[in-house]
Amino acid sequence: MEQDKFIRFSVSLPEPLLKALDGEIVYQGYVSRSEFIRDLIREQILERRWEENEGEVVGVLTMIYDHHEHELTQQLLAIQHDASVHILCSTHVHLDHHNCLETIILQGDAADIRAITTKIAGLEGVKFAKLVKTGALAH
Repeated sequence: MEQDKFIRFSVSLPEPLLKALDGEIVYQGYVSRSEFIRDLIREQILERRWEENEGEVVGVLTMIYDHHEHELTQQLLAIQHDASVHILCSTHVHLDHHNCLETIILQGDAADIRAITTKIAGLEGVKFAKLVKTGALAH
């Protein structure tokens, strides 16, 4: 694979904003301003991709639910089997006698991933559901 060519550019910031930026870099453990800024840019590109439904994306749905809720497990499975997105992986963990934590990794169209998330989050017995939006980016 060919190595990317890095291009240097400058950004002017007011001093208080630069100090806040440097504090955030230290707090989050980044080794440089450049890597921090690259991650911010990637995040913004992915966010736009999700909002404009542009290209294939990946989402990680995390949920906690009461597995004793009548027919909830069957409903969750039916939604996943009927989904128009790819279910890449799911993980199921028993937290206690009533509560299960499940993560589902979904790949496909952003609108379709949001739709399945909304269906699942709205089921009776689902106590928590959160979608983390991500996807592959070139470098």
